[in-house]
Amino acid sequence: MREQVIERIEEEKLIAIIRGVEPMQYRKIADALYAGGVRLMEITYDQKEPASFPAVADAIAAIGAAYGERMLVGAGTVTTVELVELTARANGRFIISPDVNTDVIRRARQLGLVSLPGALTPTEVLTAHNAGADFVKLFPAGSLGVDYVKAIRAPISHVRLMAVGGINEHNVGQFLRAGMAGAGVGGMLTNRAWIAAGAYERITEAAGKLVEAVKAA
Repeated sequence: MREQVIERIEEEKLIAIIRGVEPMQYRKIADALYAGGVRLMEITYDQKEPASFPAVADAIAAIGAAYGERMLVGAGTVTTVELVELTARANGRFIISPDVNTDVIRRARQLGLVSLPGALTPTEVLTAHNAGADFVKLFPAGSLGVDYVKAIRAPISHVRLMAVGGINEHNVGQFLRAGMAGAGVGGMLTNRAWIAAGAYERITEAAGKLVEAVKAA
């Protein structure tokens, strides 16, 4: 199961990041993303609102059950072992973190989930990799730039890196061509004005542009 998820991430390359929306909106966003060609979706835990954690897990479970293998759903901003376990109970498929927490990485692996911790420096990248991370999220990739990616990959090209932070349809191809295994995209897909207006077709349109940019790269 884990290996199949890894293969899907390597194949699809694009993970949509859903952050800061109301629980009733998750399914509509998932439907809009799927219509645009997105097949991997991350729903993030809001660390400022621990009371919302169960609702996030419920959304992961509901979307995962509705889509099955057609859309793989995982959790983002996973900072504790407890959140890994909550995600596992919700049948989430992958764990994405903002930092390198070796306990989180190891617990994800123990529970059969794919681990994608966040890192900035070569030391952090290798610490995550050596702890068992399947991919390492290079964050914030958009601010660091493609030249940083090329420099960091020179000595550690054996680590699968994902570009996250400031990625859009205009620059995703540059990062993939620089050797990144994939990318996570949030802001341009979950525009709060579109969601508030119920303009989910705008999300589908933006998702389609991203998917095409990934394919072109």
